Amino acid sequence: MGFAGIADRAAIEAEKSWEAQGQPATTHGLLERTAKAFPKRSALSFQLFSDPKAPAETLNWAELHAKSVQTANLLRELGVGETDVVAFLLPNCTEVVLSYLGGQIAGVVNPINPLLDAGQIGAILRQTNAKVLITLKAFPKTDVAQKAAEAVALAPNVQTVIEVDLHRYLTGVKKLIVPLIRPKVPVRHKARVLDFNREIAKRSSKLAFADSAGDRVAALFHTGGTTGMPKVAQHRYSGIVYNGWLGQRLMFSDRDNIICPLPMFHVFAAIVIMGSSLASGAHVIMPTPAGYRGEGVFDNFWKLIERWKVSFVITVPTAISALMQRPVNADISTLNLAFSGSAPLPVELYKRFEEAAGVTICEGYGLTEATCLVSINPPEGEKKVGSVGVPFPYTQVRIINPDTGEDCAPDTVGEICVSSPGVARGDTYTDPLKNEHLYWPGPAHEHQFLRTGDLGRIDADGYLWITGRAKDLIIRGGHNIDPAEIEEALAAHPAIAFAGAIGQPDAHAGEIPCVYVELCDGASATEAELLEYAREHVPEKAARPRHLEILPELPKTAVGKIFKPELRKMAIARVYDAALAAAGVGAEVAEVVEDSRRGLVAKIRRTGTATEADAAKALGAFTRPWDWIGD
Repeated sequence: MGFAGIADRAAIEAEKSWEAQGQPATTHGLLERTAKAFPKRSALSFQLFSDPKAPAETLNWAELHAKSVQTANLLRELGVGETDVVAFLLPNCTEVVLSYLGGQIAGVVNPINPLLDAGQIGAILRQTNAKVLITLKAFPKTDVAQKAAEAVALAPNVQTVIEVDLHRYLTGVKKLIVPLIRPKVPVRHKARVLDFNREIAKRSSKLAFADSAGDRVAALFHTGGTTGMPKVAQHRYSGIVYNGWLGQRLMFSDRDNIICPLPMFHVFAAIVIMGSSLASGAHVIMPTPAGYRGEGVFDNFWKLIERWKVSFVITVPTAISALMQRPVNADISTLNLAFSGSAPLPVELYKRFEEAAGVTICEGYGLTEATCLVSINPPEGEKKVGSVGVPFPYTQVRIINPDTGEDCAPDTVGEICVSSPGVARGDTYTDPLKNEHLYWPGPAHEHQFLRTGDLGRIDADGYLWITGRAKDLIIRGGHNIDPAEIEEALAAHPAIAFAGAIGQPDAHAGEIPCVYVELCDGASATEAELLEYAREHVPEKAARPRHLEILPELPKTAVGKIFKPELRKMAIARVYDAALAAAGVGAEVAEVVEDSRRGLVAKIRRTGTATEADAAKALGAFTRPWDWIGD
């Protein structure tokens, strides 16, 4: 059965309960089933460089199963039990998939974003009490090994570091040169250091211990999208298997080739794509360690689709925008569908991609806290551009008034709340305090519903529309403004690639709308022109931005979301500096930092003879906190 909408969803649910679907109980069970069904079919391909003719490594399903088991056996020998944590700090490569699968077979795997700084990485390692860290051996043009060494020094709970050496992927002159220019990394930790491939080669390809008897926590994913400091979410086997089943049942088969240039530390790549591949036997292709961020990936993208006969593209709005600035210069006739997630997709961008590539985009919605997938614009049914489609089978979505806890009427905006096999019951985060007030209790016969923090509505046809983040609301004098209203209006301007709207501090209204934009390659526009355009096209008068600024590139997360905390820091510094200057106070904002209790805090330093009292007089009308650091 395909998936064309609400009727198909209901038909699937009517067949049997989710529990009666008879899926494997563990990740190893899922991997073993697929390896037996399709042993010789390609499972995973990775190429170090973006050139469509570059060497690539491909594992079939039998090989992926064997190497994942070897990895799990190694970890178990290192003392990793079912409740022990194996962290990995890796770019995309074959080993990142082996670490992800082997880690959750042996224990609890914790993917970590290599773009975080060493202090944040160390904090995550301490919070999860990781026993093992799998990371890169020092390699040119990357600082992952340096960060890892610093982070482990801050996390004495890490007993073993296992290094992956990308040198093995090199050929020719580069293979000879890299050992000569490999950076030296000072090591200040006491953990033992092992070589990944050397060690797993010594282990059996048959599981040397009993697989988990049933459901348990198998993965920890840190959040850290657009709203600030990371939190650690727990994923159970049942949620991982459910997400994989959705891909196998509704989208993929063993004949599909999926290109996934997204990082394996993010749920979109790991839970959705790798999980769907595990369940269906589909072949996943990873181009370069940095994916979409890799050198030459965008320039070669269409040719990579031709090389691998890709049928399915996994993408995000920022990547779609970059691709639309390049010609389709290859045979992409094998391409059937593109799946966009991570952030709302502007309508104009959707239309441009569909026209240029001749392929429909299915926009979907998911979140780390729900193990991921929630809804999708049906692959075979009506796609309401701008919506995120209909909930998946066995997923229930409610739109709840956050003030009353009551369900909202159709087309009324409220908080999106979700119940599914991927939603933990009361223990979503590792920190119990962060689970407080995270759920709406349903009637006695229903599950608890996870409060997503996203604002949205469900229309009369059952399609879900995301309207913004509850935490992203701009509150102007008590009036709530959805930043999406500003961003959507500006996205229609031909010169604008992306827009990020926030509330900047205001002495009178508390916050007023402000927007930062990134222009398309080769486009030309002035800030005054764009500000006038915004004033003409943003429907609500109160939402029209008072400040617009063009940046060479908007700050973004690794999966393409606009990173709004950085924009807020810029706005706070600009506004407070202007207020200090206007009051004749010899002081300036040294930096804006994230405080776990107070949010973003401006640090004010003296540049002349100003005192803390002078700064307090100049900044007293603002609600955003600040600290005096003097000289």
